Amino acid sequence: MVDGVPRTLRVAAGWSWRVLVVAAAVALLSYLVATFQMIVVAVLVALLLAVLLEPVAVRLRRVLHFPRALAALTAILLLVGLVTGLLVLAGRSILDGFGALADRVGVAVQDGIDWLANGPLGIDKAQIQSYLDQITEQLQANSDRLVSGVVGVTSSVTSVATGAVIALFCLFFFLKEGRRIWHWFVRLTPVGVRDRINEAGIRGWMTLGGYARTQILVAFVDAVGIAAGAAILQVPLALPIGILVFLFSFIPIVGAFISGAVAVVVALVDQGLVTALIMLAIVLAVQQLEGNVLQPWLQGNAVSLHPVAILLAVAAGTGIAGVLGALFAVPVVATINTVVLYLYGHDKYPSLARDMHRSGGPPGAVFVSIANAYAHIADDDKGADADDSDHRAEEER
Repeated sequence: MVDGVPRTLRVAAGWSWRVLVVAAAVALLSYLVATFQMIVVAVLVALLLAVLLEPVAVRLRRVLHFPRALAALTAILLLVGLVTGLLVLAGRSILDGFGALADRVGVAVQDGIDWLANGPLGIDKAQIQSYLDQITEQLQANSDRLVSGVVGVTSSVTSVATGAVIALFCLFFFLKEGRRIWHWFVRLTPVGVRDRINEAGIRGWMTLGGYARTQILVAFVDAVGIAAGAAILQVPLALPIGILVFLFSFIPIVGAFISGAVAVVVALVDQGLVTALIMLAIVLAVQQLEGNVLQPWLQGNAVSLHPVAILLAVAAGTGIAGVLGALFAVPVVATINTVVLYLYGHDKYPSLARDMHRSGGPPGAVFVSIANAYAHIADDDKGADADDSDHRAEEER
């Protein structure tokens, strides 16, 4: 007991104010992320794309001897061309199959009304029609809200376009001089911790790359499995369904549910209940294969997060930034986890300590880069001093 205060109370008080400081820092960070959401998301997208395109840019520089700027630009153009090709292919498929599907919607609605009237529920058709009329009246009464929603969508499209431009701009410089940018950040830290921060950052980059590549492969398997099932069942829009599954597979937990539900609904509208149930079985089988076989086998040490941690990260990301927060929650938490583990003495990638071709440069490259930066600053200062001396001499003459 010190000054009449029990030791347990002092320890509890010490933990309390530290927890409050950490909670305040997390709250401030969450507020900044929510406030500058577009910029944060654009930078995160650029980082994810950079970690995927970096091997392409490196190969272009080493094999074809492209300059850094040309290699970065070529890698980005290849990515844009691939995405554009997929969208054009999906758009043509949607145009070809949407007309027939729209016709089937009216038939499916009428079949549903007949089932409600003649099936076990025995609801009167006049009552069903009354409900439909009420829904129509509500839509007409809320037409102004629909118009405001269209305006909101337009502003969202503008925000997405702006974010895409920022992401492409950042992506170009990440690919062109990402190592120099990282070394600049390392140079801002105290001298005694620069090496550990540099090594931790490289391992975080490796984790981000492992997550991105694994998630792409898992999403591709999901998309091919579900799209192939839809094609075998002759469900329309099989290709757009596959692309939707591929995109939504990057959103943990909820993404697979949403994309699978779309496939089942399309099968239900086009071919009826039996085909929808078969489609549901295919979706569940593919998702079980992904969740129980592919994810544990492929990801391995790339993420190393407990399912509870993933669920909490997705929930927190959704609360902060909606769907985009859910999309980026897992890679951000996985990267932070790897960095913190390294700083506390647990290295997930011990082979990187001797890898001369790793991202971020070979061991010791950061100190050479920092020394060159300081030498360049010193040369600039000497040049400025010489210019000042010449200016003073000119004034004296």
